[in-house]
Amino acid sequence: MSSPTTLVPPPAAAEPSHHTLRLRLKPKGSVAGYVDGAWWPRSRDLAAELPPLLAVLAIRPGTIERVTYNLATWTSVPRRLVIEGRTIRLEGFRSQPPHTVTVAGQGRQRLTLLTLPPDMATADAHDVLMRAAQRDNDQSPDALLAPGPDADAEFPDSATQRWEADGGGTR
Repeated sequence: MSSPTTLVPPPAAAEPSHHTLRLRLKPKGSVAGYVDGAWWPRSRDLAAELPPLLAVLAIRPGTIERVTYNLATWTSVPRRLVIEGRTIRLEGFRSQPPHTVTVAGQGRQRLTLLTLPPDMATADAHDVLMRAAQRDNDQSPDALLAPGPDADAEFPDSATQRWEADGGGTR
């Protein structure tokens, strides 16, 4: 039995893009943090969203071979995509942090991207995209997506309260 594959036709040269890719990457060589940048897709259809993303990302990890994602974040996803004659493996895991995708290229090169919810407010999405792409940003995906001014706090109030309740505070 063959595994499901989705064929994606190459973009027509004369056909203009209707949407700009909403992506910000940390500067090349940045190694700090959980993510290498952020991506704001327009839908939860990973097979439809990946081709323009992978076209841009191919310059970073080289020839892209595989994309991993959290199973609960996306709608039905095929096991493979064929883009411009190349097969890309798509692998979903329950253990992968929600709101992330990892793009792997040849030679173990990879990029992990924070994936913003498609319905996120524009101003909030812009803020998260910019923070995630800062060279030294080391916030977790959850901290980057946390609403409000406490998103930059080292320990949000609820985490501090749990820490203190568990005996972690100094007295």
